[in-house]
Amino acid sequence: PILASAHENGCICLWRIQGNLVKELLPFSKHPSVPLTALCTDISSKMLLAGSKEGHIMRWSIASFLEDPQNSKNQIKEELCWRAHSNEVVDLFHEEEKNVVVTASIDGSVRLWHAMNGYYLGYFGQPRKFDLSDISRLILPCDVNNIPTIIKEESKHMEKKKMFEYPLVLDRDK
Repeated sequence: PILASAHENGCICLWRIQGNLVKELLPFSKHPSVPLTALCTDISSKMLLAGSKEGHIMRWSIASFLEDPQNSKNQIKEELCWRAHSNEVVDLFHEEEKNVVVTASIDGSVRLWHAMNGYYLGYFGQPRKFDLSDISRLILPCDVNNIPTIIKEESKHMEKKKMFEYPLVLDRDK
């Protein structure tokens, strides 16, 4: 068994139950890392979902990694990122039978998304029933204007790199 923890620096740590760190991940993003506020997996632990303080949802494929974490060929692949709310995500879960992700924000909104493409399906309290059959139309909630981003496999920015500190040095000649 592996335990996942989300951190203030935007990093996800995967741990063995004995307390050993297995892997550190940073979401692939064009924005600086922001605190992660929610985590969940599907029932079979094939995907890992994370929500951020800025309202983003990120999805990783973790199935091959969990089968054999020692094999370096079995990587965790970030597959999708989308803006779900304009405020902090406080909770999320994946409903496997319908293949939807339910997200909740600090603003009190609860929204429904298609898990595979990040398309918006509606919000709890809307006057119409959810239409889960039509997932081909890209619609967005009124406070979100970013379309979901599919992360290409060749993107290698998600593994946390060792950072080097370079102190500032005063050069009096310049």
